[in-house]
Amino acid sequence: MKKECVTMLLAGGAGTRLGKLTKNLAKPAVPFGGRYRIIDFPLSNCLNSRMFTVGVVTQYSPLVLNKHVGVGKPWDLDRMNDGLTVLSPFTGFNGGNWYLGTADALTKNQAFIESYDPDYVLVLSGDHIYHMDYEKMLAQHKQNNADVTISVLEVPWKETSRFGILNTTDDMKIYEFEEKPTNAKSNLASMGIYIFNWKLLKEYLEMDRNSTDSDHDFGKNILPALLHDGHKLYAYPFKGYWKDVGTVESYWEAHMDLLEEDLELFLHNNEWRTYSHDSNFAPQLIEANADVHQSLINNGCIVGGKLDRSILFEDVHVAENSYVKQSIIHPGVRIGAHVHLERVIVQENVVIPDNTTYIAQADEEPIVISPDFFEQATSS
Repeated sequence: MKKECVTMLLAGGAGTRLGKLTKNLAKPAVPFGGRYRIIDFPLSNCLNSRMFTVGVVTQYSPLVLNKHVGVGKPWDLDRMNDGLTVLSPFTGFNGGNWYLGTADALTKNQAFIESYDPDYVLVLSGDHIYHMDYEKMLAQHKQNNADVTISVLEVPWKETSRFGILNTTDDMKIYEFEEKPTNAKSNLASMGIYIFNWKLLKEYLEMDRNSTDSDHDFGKNILPALLHDGHKLYAYPFKGYWKDVGTVESYWEAHMDLLEEDLELFLHNNEWRTYSHDSNFAPQLIEANADVHQSLINNGCIVGGKLDRSILFEDVHVAENSYVKQSIIHPGVRIGAHVHLERVIVQENVVIPDNTTYIAQADEEPIVISPDFFEQATSS
């Protein structure tokens, strides 16, 4: 079954900088935005972009992620001849091991890609928040007769030292990579979204497989080698909201972004919907004495206290006389009476006792309250 383009969604990252949020959970499976998980965004982009052949590459702590992704039904990817396939590390006659890098993940799943005999391969990360039409990116790739197209985003000049920067000519042809430069020549940052001509990529993956000093990584090895050898690499400028939620601070910031006026319709865009599973909880209940200001509240929630710029996932209960400000409350949480939370992230199914206060100041990292938070506090 030949397909023009196969999508490889890399969802195996451990996300160690997210600390407790990824202690037992793959980063793409972390809850986000009141009713989603992070991976819902690239998967929804695939559906909206008509990219129906998707391999999801998993590795770290995949149990919840695999259960969530399933056969791809929420994203209309439960199809007979293409659809979604979960690709975990495996062994064979020649042995096997973990994926050694982003490029190695494709090398080890070459048989999956080859089964569709594609002209192009779209490579995505499973841990970014954004809406993007990959069909338009592919159209530019073909129009430029490119070998590789890399999606780029303009970042503030003061932040260029945090990113891989691409230097381009006026027609967006890439002539240089700079990895986290001190004095950048441009502010075009790579988003980690690539389209490759498959036959060419296959050659370079084979060379990379046989290299003993390679990190087997697209950004560090494959792309610089392609550029060095004179192949045509182009940048695809992206306009819109994009966030790498790689730290606790950025994860919290991304949720607060959803409450800003210019992004309040980000999750309510009927022309570009974000899909996920529906747990079928009852409608939210805002009790008579509740006070809610600029917050997202999901189904199954019962609110008796005060909410200010906070996000409640499904089935959260907030008792009377409690105050929750600028906080993210994951599914199934129970917040007792006379509780005060500010700049706090509460993980799934945690019970916050009555008369407790947890506040992170503006110059501090948000507090993450995990299931074992209170046991650790007692023992210390």
